[in-house]
Amino acid sequence: MATAVQIRQDKVREDLWRPLLQTRGRYVVALVLAGLAGAWGLAAWGYQIYEGLGVTGKRRPVMWAFYITSFVFWIGISHAGTLISAILRLTHSRWRKPVTRAAEAITVFALMIGGMFPIIHLGRPWVFYWLLPYPNNRLLWPNFRSPLLWDVTAIFTYLTGSVIYLYLPLIPDVAHLAEHTTGWRHALYRALSLHWTSSDREWHALERAMKLMAGIILAVAVSVHTVVAWDFAMSVAPMWHSTIFGPYFVTGAIFSGIAALLVVLAIVRKTMHLEAYLQPVHFDNLAKLLVLMSLLWFYFTTAEYLTTWYGNEPWEMAVLGARVRGGYAPLFWTMVVCNFVIPFVLLGIQRLRTIRTATISAAAVLVGMWLERFLIVVPTLAHPRLPAAWGTYAPTWVEISICGATFAAMALLYLVFSKLFPIIAVWEYEEHVSNGRI
Repeated sequence: MATAVQIRQDKVREDLWRPLLQTRGRYVVALVLAGLAGAWGLAAWGYQIYEGLGVTGKRRPVMWAFYITSFVFWIGISHAGTLISAILRLTHSRWRKPVTRAAEAITVFALMIGGMFPIIHLGRPWVFYWLLPYPNNRLLWPNFRSPLLWDVTAIFTYLTGSVIYLYLPLIPDVAHLAEHTTGWRHALYRALSLHWTSSDREWHALERAMKLMAGIILAVAVSVHTVVAWDFAMSVAPMWHSTIFGPYFVTGAIFSGIAALLVVLAIVRKTMHLEAYLQPVHFDNLAKLLVLMSLLWFYFTTAEYLTTWYGNEPWEMAVLGARVRGGYAPLFWTMVVCNFVIPFVLLGIQRLRTIRTATISAAAVLVGMWLERFLIVVPTLAHPRLPAAWGTYAPTWVEISICGATFAAMALLYLVFSKLFPIIAVWEYEEHVSNGRI
């Protein structure tokens, strides 16, 4: 006769496996729309490759624009999963179990998307391999003093580690799924399970591997966005040559990552009917983290701007003025409202902190963080040290199409992933049940 714990474990499997085996009409519609938007972005990129970078709005002196803005934004989003999941796993937070896999998937997909932007930014993307430090007969070697080389190295390392960190907790689930599926699903799950037998030795090895990867990925994640910050801080451009850029970028990355995780969890909870698993306590805890990062972001932003104002150097004051009270002022104050005012008011007051307000605040933060990346890149390039070289920038439909399509690509990747694998780690939740915590 089945025990109460076994009955509840069976219920967990049924609920979390249902999205894999049942396909609703809304899922197909979302998949088609995301695919069409992604295809439009690919077509725009093909048009850019055929016609050249002249179809974009990039002109001297603004040669970094939407593409580098989106590159920094998506690399920041990638900190949503691996970094947050690793910290929660190492600290043995009990509430983390339903949210870790969703977060880890965001990391992998955001890195895949963000890593494409330096290639899209190139006028000749087919020679991107020139950045790789490989032996060659052309007597051409990458410049090891260039931050771009270390961008490639850091992102590739981070992506490799993130894929491993996502894959390890999947092994027990895919092994169980292989026993209950047929056809191509059975073949896929069987290959991914690595002949998992659920022995005590395998469980101990898996736990050790996950903790080891969690520790490694923390260091890699911090180094990645620090390297991205070096792209700016190693120059002498106004308001870029600053020692604060490393921690400033890492803080912003974690901030935008938590916001992305909140938005994804809210959508997953509603569309997959997982209200019993993604409970208000999970959103409440993530909302508190979002408020904390909002305060840290406000501190770093204030420190950066206050230092520039106090130094009162003409070329830096020109950039500061353009951001705060010039042509970019509407974007700047929108950024402040989205990144600080909205989350601080809606989430800082306990009575207002709900799943809905957490989702609204997270969506606002994503908008604000994209604007922040834009304001870091464009105003500085538009106001170099020689006033005679000042310029302006306006994006074209090609840039808007490509950057917009990346959001569709994220949705598409997530839709496919949620159809192949449980979005919540079943074995971890079953362990939750057996310990009497649900």
